[in-house]
Amino acid sequence: MWLVRFLPFRAVAAIGEAMGSVVFWLIPERRNVTRVNLAKCFPSWSEERRETIARAHFRVFLRSFIDRGILWWSAPERVEALVQLEGFEHLQALAGQRIVLLAPHFLGLDAGGIRLAKEWRMASMYSRQKDPLLDRLLQAGRLRFGGAIYPRQAGIRKILRAVQAGEAFYYLPDMDFGPKASVFVPFFGVPAATTVGLSYIARITGARVVPCVTRMLADGRYVARLYPPWEGFPSGDDTADARRMLAFIEERVLEMPEQYLWMHKRFKTRPQGEAKFY
Repeated sequence: MWLVRFLPFRAVAAIGEAMGSVVFWLIPERRNVTRVNLAKCFPSWSEERRETIARAHFRVFLRSFIDRGILWWSAPERVEALVQLEGFEHLQALAGQRIVLLAPHFLGLDAGGIRLAKEWRMASMYSRQKDPLLDRLLQAGRLRFGGAIYPRQAGIRKILRAVQAGEAFYYLPDMDFGPKASVFVPFFGVPAATTVGLSYIARITGARVVPCVTRMLADGRYVARLYPPWEGFPSGDDTADARRMLAFIEERVLEMPEQYLWMHKRFKTRPQGEAKFY
């Protein structure tokens, strides 16, 4: 990663995607999870189409990982060239207000988060990695332009204080974190355990919710797009709010289906009495 970062963006992308084609066959568990997720979410698609998306997903996943060499170690100007900001005026218009950036698990999320941290005071949350070296690299890379990052295992209090202190919280709430503080709402028609944390944080802090989705481009670059802040959020109905969030994510998934994190066991937690998927 440190070496290939010196190459042109297209070359770095090509190396990452080539590695992804190999890794598709090396990690059968994640290959199976990806196939199950796509089959559950897109039953009307042909098996051939779903398989094409699954293989493309592994290619862009490894590309996004290799691209972190640029994000973590290259000059700030090269990071700016790699990741374009779109809709930044939506964030600027909220200067002085409390902000939560809804950043779903599209594969460009690290690129978007690091790029935004160069322009704005940011905070985020992460899951500790089993490998201590990778854990240190992730923390250092995400914090290279400042801000703060808190382990998910530490709970929500530090995040609430950070938002109240004026840090924009880059929040990734669309994974299956188990039944605690979650509700079942449909994701592409499949009941999915979904945290109500976005509503809770917005309600407690009075923060505005600004969606942020980062798209990977064919030329090796990225576009981090900020959307207008949501009106009427939170609504007072956590289930309706969770469904609103997933509906927004569904729309973005259909725009770039291979770039959503299908390797994650999104449907691991099932309603009582329902058989496991994986």
